Amino acid sequence: MNTSSTAPILSAPLAAEAPPAVHDSGADTAPGVILIHSCTTLGTTLVVHLAGEIDHFSAAPLRAFLASAADNGHTGLVLDCSRVTFCDSGFLAALDWWPRQGRRLRLTHRSRAVERLLRAAAAVTGPPHRSSAHHRPPPSHLGPTG
Repeated sequence: MNTSSTAPILSAPLAAEAPPAVHDSGADTAPGVILIHSCTTLGTTLVVHLAGEIDHFSAAPLRAFLASAADNGHTGLVLDCSRVTFCDSGFLAALDWWPRQGRRLRLTHRSRAVERLLRAAAAVTGPPHRSSAHHRPPPSHLGPTG
C-alpha cells in the first residue's frame, strides 16, 4: 500500500499567511526573550538556569516568577547565568529586591554579558542623583563570588 501524496497538508485558506502583528509603538519591535531553561528546588532554595536576553521589557516574567517564589516561601535563589546572551539594568532591577527580608541570592556561571553588566554597575561611583538613580552599583551579593 502506498500512502504518499503530493496534496498539501493544509487547504489553501488555512495555509494563508497570518496578518502582521501589531506592536506597541513604545516598545522595541524585536523584544528580547528570556527563558527559564530549568528550575529545581533544594529545600527552600530555587536553582534556576536562565537563557536568552534580559532587558527592561523581557525581565517582567522573571520578576513575576521571583515574586511568586518569594510568596511561596523560597528564601534562597541560585541563578545560573551561563546562557544569558544579553542583559542590562533591567536584570539588576529584577534581582534587586530579592535579598530583602533575609533572602539569599547567588549568581553562578556568569556569561560575558552578565560579567560586563556587573563590572559596569560596579564602576558607577558616588551617590546616585536624580538622573541616574536607576544606575546604582550592584548590591554586594552580586559581587565577584559565585
